[in-house]
Amino acid sequence: MLDHSSDEPRNLPRHRWLYALAECRLPSKVTCAGRRYTLLKTFKHDFFAATGLYEGPRGLAVLKVGRSNPVAGVPFEWLGRYLTRREARHYELLRGTPGVPNFLGTAGRTGFMHEFVPGRVLGRRDEVRTAFFDELETLLDAVHGRDMAYVDLNKRQNIIVGDDGKPYLIDFQISAWLPRRGWRGLLPVQWLLHRFQRADRYHFLKHKRRIRPDLLTDAERAEVERLSIWIRLHRAIARPITQLRRRTLRRVRDADTAEVAGSTAK
Repeated sequence: MLDHSSDEPRNLPRHRWLYALAECRLPSKVTCAGRRYTLLKTFKHDFFAATGLYEGPRGLAVLKVGRSNPVAGVPFEWLGRYLTRREARHYELLRGTPGVPNFLGTAGRTGFMHEFVPGRVLGRRDEVRTAFFDELETLLDAVHGRDMAYVDLNKRQNIIVGDDGKPYLIDFQISAWLPRRGWRGLLPVQWLLHRFQRADRYHFLKHKRRIRPDLLTDAERAEVERLSIWIRLHRAIARPITQLRRRTLRRVRDADTAEVAGSTAK
């Protein structure tokens, strides 16, 4: 259950449709698996979802709420519910995997919670332990071993360096689970899964080359420098779109008089 009842009224931004929640903020209270949590901080709030840090009877947890805000009168809660169910299933499939926060349960119609991992986002010039990338590779192999591809490893923001120095993965919203049964077991689908997993491998090596090039083997260096046509195609298409989207959103948000917590997070 999501509870906005104790929130004080405030000004809302003119372009409310940009944000996942019509209230343009996370609920101050939330109930998950029978436990009550209180909002401490909003991490991110964009078109698809809002994410924040909460405190409950068993410590800190993260709430992610999918979109429920309509656009021009068109309902979009179906999208939030779909993406929430999808990501929650991925966390469930990976339950018990070292390096993946434990799934705590659903919250409301479009939300779910997982354990909070104390640490920091992997930085471009970060200093990590010698074993860090070996452990990240083991974690990625565990994900792949569940017939999954992470898909979003190009974003360093999804890799957490825990206070214990170990790697953790968060945000499985666009991950792909394609087990070898039913239509998912068809050759074209399995080929696609393999391509996604190859892309995961490339982005893993890219991060390793940038942050700990001293640990890169000759074979890994040759592998990461051999860009596939799919990586080149993604760069050619995705980068201009991403840059245009960011410029447009920046202009729109600058025109709003009301600030939305987490709206500037990448």
